Amino acid sequence: MTVAEVFQEISAADFFYRNRDIAGFTSPSRSIYSTIRELVENSLDACETGGIPPDIYVRLSHESGPLDGPGTYIVRVEDNGIGIPSNVIPSAFGQVLYGSKYKLRQTRGTFGLGGKMALLYGQITTHSEAAITSSTGSKSRIAEVILRIDIQQNKPVIIKNKTRTNKPHWQGTIIEFKTEADYSRAMPRILEYFKQTAIIVPYANITFVDPRGRLYKFLRGTTKVPPAPTETSPHPHGVDVETVQRMLKLTNAKSVQEFMRKNFQRIGETTARKFLQFARLGQKKNPRNLSAQDMVKLVNAMKSYDGFLSPDPTCLSPLGEDLMETGIKKELGITDQEIESGTAFVTTLQRRPATYGGFPFIIEVGLASSKQIEMQGKILLFRFANKIPLLFDEASDVSWKVVDTEIDWRNYKVIPGETPLAVFIHVCSTKIPYQTVGKEFIADRPEVEHEILNAIREVGRNLRLYLSKREHLTQEKRRLDVFEKYLPKVAQFSTKLAKEKREPDIKPLLRGVIKYGAEEEEEQE
Repeated sequence: MTVAEVFQEISAADFFYRNRDIAGFTSPSRSIYSTIRELVENSLDACETGGIPPDIYVRLSHESGPLDGPGTYIVRVEDNGIGIPSNVIPSAFGQVLYGSKYKLRQTRGTFGLGGKMALLYGQITTHSEAAITSSTGSKSRIAEVILRIDIQQNKPVIIKNKTRTNKPHWQGTIIEFKTEADYSRAMPRILEYFKQTAIIVPYANITFVDPRGRLYKFLRGTTKVPPAPTETSPHPHGVDVETVQRMLKLTNAKSVQEFMRKNFQRIGETTARKFLQFARLGQKKNPRNLSAQDMVKLVNAMKSYDGFLSPDPTCLSPLGEDLMETGIKKELGITDQEIESGTAFVTTLQRRPATYGGFPFIIEVGLASSKQIEMQGKILLFRFANKIPLLFDEASDVSWKVVDTEIDWRNYKVIPGETPLAVFIHVCSTKIPYQTVGKEFIADRPEVEHEILNAIREVGRNLRLYLSKREHLTQEKRRLDVFEKYLPKVAQFSTKLAKEKREPDIKPLLRGVIKYGAEEEEEQE
């Protein structure tokens, strides 16, 4: 007797409900960390899109259950971003894989998934609704929506939807819902996440109130917000047959040459003509008449043709050297006076845009050495991707591979585990090569690895100069201490030996020693 298999279709929401582990919702402790992270990142994106210095407020309130274990909590996140149109709110929060992230530009989110997963996890663990309040500006009304997610249909179930007058001229978004959480276990990660976010987003004010009522404030160090990324067309090296087929269905171009110019970035008439000659495709052929074989031929030619310009970097929004330095100094507690006196060191670098697989990316790195850096028996590594701190799976990340195995730190006068050193690596791209949906570590792409390696080597030279100078100053201080200790005794003994009444003035001698040391230092530089 044979048993027939039963086939069925499930929705996107149902799939992630059954496989929520792959999105970082594995346990009450990990889930509350992922919830806060996803909602804060959505808020930061909403602010940066409008060029607004973010003011983010996060409150986690305990409702029931033990404080030292899994229980029910209320999450509330507020921002001053651009807001969400009232007609979009239900789908934006109640439909998995619906969002504004599916554009070719740098964003923190990748799948339009994280915020919805936070609500979904809260719903399945507490059987409660989510309340969303938002306004897109002073002239628009405030929308208030309470909803649930229909997991089987992947649709929002609207319980309440109304608008009211925006008398305070408020703009932003507030989201509040219940969820299961284990804050006692998640607390170190959550606080570290906020601290590292304050490094990579130094223009944000972040306020966090924990379940015990403790207030944590991370104040901005500047109001300068990096320019928002612009949406761009795909690069020929970054498309496949399916993408080209979709583009061909939508195009109104009358020739393949026109199709190339209108649908791909940085392609003019000359480049299009030369490429089509290389691909051996007719320039005037109607793109809608291309056969399946022609499309495959076109895509293969795109991937092998090296005459295209590199991808347009305006779709990226790197932090910049000055802002990165501001964030590092602010959160490590390094002052300008310490840097000027030589007791602390900070250097940052932004590499030129590079590409992998047709996607542009920029590497930014920073090095810091000071007494404020906690020694952990190794070099302290801070990893960021599209201004997101990466706190898990450090050993699997390409940045750790470079820092731990490919850089010989002795060449830069660094003794790992003894020299207080922090390394900051930020990768920004339209497509971060994450290994998992949870966005925890970056895959080992040769192009990315090469750029990180060269960036660290470049800033490492500045570090070597600083440590060499500091070592020399330490030696000079020891030498001066010897003179200060023994010169008075020599002067006293000489006075007695010469039977003089007054001891010689040793201050000019000490000044001469200091001057000689300074001249010697200048010669070494």
